[in-house]
Order: sequence, then structure tokens, then C-alpha cells
Amino acid sequence: MSSTPTLHLTVGLPGAGKTTRARELEQAHGAVRLTPDEWMIPLFGLRWTEFDGKRDVLEGRLVWVGHQVLRAGTSVILDFGCWSPEERYALRAIAGLAGAGFEMHYVSLPEDERIRRATARWREAPEEVFEMTPEDHARFHGQFTPPTPAELDGSPLPPPPAPFESWPAWASERWPSLPRLDA
Repeated sequence: MSSTPTLHLTVGLPGAGKTTRARELEQAHGAVRLTPDEWMIPLFGLRWTEFDGKRDVLEGRLVWVGHQVLRAGTSVILDFGCWSPEERYALRAIAGLAGAGFEMHYVSLPEDERIRRATARWREAPEEVFEMTPEDHARFHGQFTPPTPAELDGSPLPPPPAPFESWPAWASERWPSLPRLDA
């Protein structure tokens, strides 16, 4: 186990294998794994379409918890998906604020296999995951931006988009329950 804590971020679409990878990382690194789906269903029920922004609020609190755990010296796995480069940049910056390393774990499958796995997972354990329609899968696929080679190799972070002066400031807007960690 490394003496420097690391923020591990799983990236990918539903059914690609993010949570499986996150569980492997949890075992290998003795890290704290934060998987929103494991919180969403017990807190809010089974219909993800009814969450109306609750996932963003939950994710913000999980990012804050993750930051606190990193500062305490323990590695964290955020099993979020993180479909946009901006989310990934912000989380990498937040890891840096905690003095932690950052590793992105991009998990991808051919689209037909991913959909098959997501559907099978729901059929096998509907109390653990959300049902997704073919329209949901198509919409999610259209909203996802895969990581670039520069993101995967840890190239320097680009500046945050205007009007934000930092990635943590952007993150506080993206995840409404996340306080400014660089203030």
C-alpha cells in the first residue's frame, strides 16, 4: 500500500464494469469506496427518473467525504462514471488539494455488450441498480465524453471554464452540496 493516499476514479457508462473495478481497487488498496447507486436506492427509492437533482446533491457530499478521507491519509474510490472531462478535471484538482495522488480507471465495452450487462444486472438484482430503457441507454451514450489520451496520461489540467477561477469553484457549482474546498 502506498504511503500517499490516492483518489481512484472509475469512469464509464452503466454496465461497463465500473463497480466491479471499484471493488477490486477497494480490496487491492484498502481504500474507501463511494458508489452513489449504493446510497441512492436506500435513500430515495428505485425509480432514478424521480431523483430530480438528488444524485448531484449526493455526489457532492460523497466528494466532500472523499476529500476528508484523503486528507486523513486513506485512499478513496469515487465510483461515479464522470461523463464529462470537466468533472474529471475537477476531481483531480480536489485530490491535489488533499495532497493525494489521482488515478483514472476508464472502463469501456462494446455498446451492445454494455447494454446487455446493465439489463442483466437489473434483472438479477433490481434492488441494487436502476432499470434503464433503450432510450435511456441511447441518451446516456450521447452525453458521455470518453477520456482523452491526455486525461489518461495525467497531462497538466487545463484552466477551468469562465467564469470560474478554479476547478474546485467549478465543482461547487456542479455538485451543489460540495463546499468550496479551496476557499
